[in-house]
Amino acid sequence: MTRAQDLPDTIPVFPLPGALLLPRARLPLHIFEPRYLAMIEDCMKTPERLIGMIQPSEGPSGQAKRLHSIGCAGRLTAFSETEDGRYMITLSGVSRFRLRKEIEGFTPYRRVEVDWTGFERDLDGPETDTAFDRAHFLTLLGRFFSALDLSTDWDSMKDATDELLINSLSMLCPFSPEDKQALLEAPSLSTRRETLVTLMEFALRGGGESEALQ
Repeated sequence: MTRAQDLPDTIPVFPLPGALLLPRARLPLHIFEPRYLAMIEDCMKTPERLIGMIQPSEGPSGQAKRLHSIGCAGRLTAFSETEDGRYMITLSGVSRFRLRKEIEGFTPYRRVEVDWTGFERDLDGPETDTAFDRAHFLTLLGRFFSALDLSTDWDSMKDATDELLINSLSMLCPFSPEDKQALLEAPSLSTRRETLVTLMEFALRGGGESEALQ
C-alpha cells in the first residue's frame, strides 16, 4: 500500500476544467497538445508515474490561469499511441493533494510542489457510506438522468459498491467546474454523496444558470 511519505513532493499537473479524478477511480484521457505529450513522456520515466489533475480558476487576463488549492494525483496505468501521435491514457486515482507553490522551470507543462498531509485516508482501502439510502438515491438519479436525457446501465448501478457508485457519478455527471471542485474537496464519501444529492436536486429545481429541468 502506498504511504504518504513515499509520494513525491513535486508533480506535473494537468489543469483541465471540469475533469475530476478521485482516489481509487479511473479517468481516461485523450492527450494531443504537444506540451502534454511531453508531460506524459516525462511521467513514464519516473518511478511513481504520477500526474495531478487540478481545476484551473480564472486569473487576470493575459496571465496563466490560477490553479485551485486542492487536486488529485493519479498514476498512469494505461497507455496507447494512435497512428497520428496522440496518446490515450488512463489515470488511476491515488490521493488528493494541497498545492504549496508552482515551480518555475523549463518544462512546457506546469509543475507544482504539493503537500499530501490531511489526505491519508485516500491511501487506505475503499470507503463506505453507512447512511446511504441507495433506493432513494437511485430514484433521484433516475429523475436527474431523465431530465438531461442521459442513459446508463442501471443493473451495474445497483450492483456497484457505495464508493464506486458515488465517485463515478461525481466524475461523470455534467456539473460545473466549481461544483466538481466541491465534490473533490468533500472530506468523506458520505459528504460527497450529500453534495451530489444537493447538486442534482438543485439542477432539478432549475437552479444556477440553466432552465428548470422538470
